[in-house]
Amino acid sequence: MAATIRDVAQAAGVSIKTVSNVMNDYPHIRPDTKQRVLDAVEMLHYSPNQSARSLRSGKTGVLGLAVPELSLSYFAELADAVIRAAEARGLKVLIEQTGGDRDRELELLASPRLQLTDGLLFSPLGMANEDAESLSVGFPLVLLGERIFGGPTDHVTMRNVEAARAATDHLLSKGRRRIAVVGAHEGEVIGSAGLRLQGYRNALEAAEVPYDPALIAHTTLWHRANGATAMRELLSTGVDFDAVFGLNDTLALGAMRVLQESGRRIPRDVAVIGFDDLDEAQYSLPTLSTIDPGRTEIAETAVAVLAERIADPRSGLAPREIQAQFRVVERESTAS
Repeated sequence: MAATIRDVAQAAGVSIKTVSNVMNDYPHIRPDTKQRVLDAVEMLHYSPNQSARSLRSGKTGVLGLAVPELSLSYFAELADAVIRAAEARGLKVLIEQTGGDRDRELELLASPRLQLTDGLLFSPLGMANEDAESLSVGFPLVLLGERIFGGPTDHVTMRNVEAARAATDHLLSKGRRRIAVVGAHEGEVIGSAGLRLQGYRNALEAAEVPYDPALIAHTTLWHRANGATAMRELLSTGVDFDAVFGLNDTLALGAMRVLQESGRRIPRDVAVIGFDDLDEAQYSLPTLSTIDPGRTEIAETAVAVLAERIADPRSGLAPREIQAQFRVVERESTAS
């Protein structure tokens, strides 16, 4: 038999009223009490009916946000932007971290914990296009990121190919012709790495600069340490290069550290550009040129689209793909 609210209350050691307050996001609840109730809900696979969730307004006023890892600065800053956009609408945000693991992402889409929210902003990393039908869920969902295109939900994303081409064009405009890439994923076509590498290649082709696979440094995760390791490996090959395009800022910052340790001067010997316009890029030495992919616009648009779907889930609108605007941010690492 399905678990009842009484079962949850007994498992958590609280009253039925406390369970109701937690399910409806009542603000004055001790954090440890709230966590016990949430743990009991998940353990018992409790799915409250609509009346239990809607004691006051019929909605929780909470949006879910699922990201791969908050230890990556991009997702931390994205979460901050989403929270700000939600607060401007009087909404709260419940954050889930999936680790970029496909099984955990699929499990999340069926998790009873989502009953605590009115809809979900979902940025998968482990799932791929063949998992698109898993996004056909019974609640409002807006997709973020670059893992799945043409799916059954609204999708707010960035212009990866065009923005990466602009980053490469920026280096080409500085007279750089041997442009290394840090952060490629072996064999990837769909995904941030694959799309940004395509933009890089498009820029080279347009400038009639030969593509040299020896200049492509592959990594797995996009952490600073991976950027440093990839740069050490690239330097060890002896390949000649006069610029570096880090496929995100953290990779670029790790690569810059190794370049400076090796005696390369930035930008005189090697110009460097990243992607994401993280806050820390303004404070590196030298400051890092980068691509602003429209993170704030992505957050505000995604929250607006999700709120629209929550307000009218039967609107009949076809799924939409919305791409944010980007801009090149020139700083010291590519200054002439």
